[in-house]
Amino acid sequence: MENKSTSKPTTGPLHGIKVLELGTLIAGPFCARMLGEFGAEVIKVETPGDGDPIRKWRVLKDGTSLWWSVQSRNKKSITLNLKDARGRAIARQLALEADIIVENYRPGVLEKWELGYEQLKAVKPSVIMVRLSGFGQTGPMKDLPGFGAIGESMGGLRYVSGHADRPPVRVGVSIGDSVAALHGVIGAMMALRHRDATGGREAGQGQMVDVALYESVFNLMESLVPEFDHAGVVRERTGGALPGIVPSNTYTTRDGENIVIAGNGDAIFKRLMLAMGRIDMAGDAQLERNDGRVQRTAEIDGAIQAWCDTLTIDEALAVLKAADVPAGKIYSVRDMMSDPQFLARGMFEQHYFADGTPVKLPAVSPKLSETPGHTNWLGPALGEHNDEVLASLGYSAADIAALRGDGVL
Repeated sequence: MENKSTSKPTTGPLHGIKVLELGTLIAGPFCARMLGEFGAEVIKVETPGDGDPIRKWRVLKDGTSLWWSVQSRNKKSITLNLKDARGRAIARQLALEADIIVENYRPGVLEKWELGYEQLKAVKPSVIMVRLSGFGQTGPMKDLPGFGAIGESMGGLRYVSGHADRPPVRVGVSIGDSVAALHGVIGAMMALRHRDATGGREAGQGQMVDVALYESVFNLMESLVPEFDHAGVVRERTGGALPGIVPSNTYTTRDGENIVIAGNGDAIFKRLMLAMGRIDMAGDAQLERNDGRVQRTAEIDGAIQAWCDTLTIDEALAVLKAADVPAGKIYSVRDMMSDPQFLARGMFEQHYFADGTPVKLPAVSPKLSETPGHTNWLGPALGEHNDEVLASLGYSAADIAALRGDGVL
């Protein structure tokens, strides 16, 4: 699925930084994607023949995933058979030229291929390697397969997601992998800063960024640990409510739409009750503070739901907006793509596939005022940049043809 973009190439804050991506699916590729969105040159190594499995995931166009257009934008794709010594030699050459290596193989795999962190560091002390795995590079579980779903479960997110009387549920996206990827980006930027502060690419000190999926999820779990350690409290599932902060829940309006109302600030709660016509609750001394409201959570939620039963989503939002109470409809993608806020912020980019078919992609986040991220091209065809990348390493056309004929590419 070749493509073209209406966007103009841009340099970005990471211009001049070279990234080698050794990984598949979500965590590693999402990490490298963000580096590429802000100007880094990202070379993605894929298996000859099939490439990254995400090429075939979810909704396809001409046999290639639409997700691929986003997850691999701005990347250069090369194919290497890493089971062949020649393929590993090329990967090692690329690794030693890279500023940052992003990988998400099981611990030990790169070491077998002589591409491990310590092996590369012995030759190039400034190397930075971001290693994303299920359980990290150490510990008794390091060799086990670790998918995002397992990280979400072990890290605590699944346990607190859903309703108390039902089994835990998952978030509708691969949140564990994506959160790990963001930790990888943060770690890479910290390591890059340290390298540059200690001598730069030639003489600086590199390091390994060890990202475990379960730890990345665990890092989001707020006050879970001190609540249990100090007070013996195990946070449980509370459905659409935010536990211990009242009211902050999801309600259903007369027309069947879902609305989130966050009236948990003391002054906000009073405005909410007055907007609902519940003067009695607005003036109730016990409800003036959150600790008092927590004791009457069911009563408060019941009152808000009874009010929502009388209004459509638009009517409820209008009343709450006038009262300066935080509230919002729960958006589907259809809602997002016609929403004035999304449109005003330029959250969709228009691009085109090679056959002229238009496609919108999510815009790059976060927004930088001086050096914003950009989409220079969509996800590449498998091995699209083989000749370009290998030529830059000194391989002749005949060399490349021989490697291709031998199945190395």
